[in-house]
Amino acid sequence: MDAAANGRMATPLWERLLRSHVFDLEQPRFAGMPIHPAHKPGYHYGLHRRHRDTYRPEKHGPRSGSSGILTMMEHSGTHIDALCHQACDLQFYRGVRVDRTERADGYTEYGAETIAPLLARGVLLDVARWKKADALPEHYAITADDLAGCARDAGVSVQPGDVLLVRTGFASRWADEDRYLAAAGVSKSGNIWAADRKVRAVGADNMAWDCMQERDPDTNMLLFGHAHLLVTHGIHIIENLDLDALAAAGHVEFCFVGVPLKFRGATGSPIRPLALVER
Repeated sequence: MDAAANGRMATPLWERLLRSHVFDLEQPRFAGMPIHPAHKPGYHYGLHRRHRDTYRPEKHGPRSGSSGILTMMEHSGTHIDALCHQACDLQFYRGVRVDRTERADGYTEYGAETIAPLLARGVLLDVARWKKADALPEHYAITADDLAGCARDAGVSVQPGDVLLVRTGFASRWADEDRYLAAAGVSKSGNIWAADRKVRAVGADNMAWDCMQERDPDTNMLLFGHAHLLVTHGIHIIENLDLDALAAAGHVEFCFVGVPLKFRGATGSPIRPLALVER
C-alpha cells in the first residue's frame, strides 16, 4: 500500500469529508417558481407570527420570535419521487395493488418515509456540453446513444448502485416557467439504458426527468420513464436539480448525498442534494 493510501486510512472520515468541496444541487424555492401543471398550485410561504407580535420587552426582555406557514405540493421544487407516485394497471413496484395501500392520509406502502438516505457514487452525464450547447433544444429526447456516447467520451462507466444525473442545461431558466417547462428530457431508450445499469436513482435539471412530449408508441403513455423506473425497477427519480456549477467545474464522479424527509405515506419529498468532491 502506497503512502497516500496509508495517509487516507489514517485520516478520520469526518475530517476527509470536511475537506470536501460541496456543490449544492437544489434550486431555490419561491412562489412563482416553475410547477408542473399536474402539481399546481405548487408553493406558498407566509409569515404567521411576526416579531412585533411577540416583542414584549417589559414582560419578556428583548427576545422576539417569528414563524410561518408553508403550503406546498410534494412534487414542487427539487424533490424525489417515492415509489407510490406512479402505478401501472393500478399496481406499484413488485405488484403491490393500489387499493391495498391507498388511504385518505397517504399510502401504507412505498411512502416517502421509506426512501432511504442516498449516499452513493454520483455520475454526471453533461449531455448539453457533450453536444457543444449551453442547453439542449427544447423538448429534445435524450436517447440511449446520447447517454452511452456522453459516458464514453467522459471516460466514465455507470455502475449498479450509482445515482445518475443528466444535465440538459435548462437549470438557468428556473425563473421562467414557460421556458423551463420546455426542457429536454430522457427518452424511452434512455430510460431503458439507465435501468439496465441498475442505478439506485436518477435525476436531471428539468421538471420531469422524462421528455414530457414523447409518447410511448407501445403503451400510448407519456412519461415512460416514470413507469419504467419507479414501477418496474424501483428506481427513484429526482427532479429540478441545479447541475450547472458541478458541470462547470468539470466533475463527472463525486459522492452524492441526498436526504428526503420522512413524510409518512407521501408520494414524494423535498430533497437537499449535494455533490462532494475532494479539493
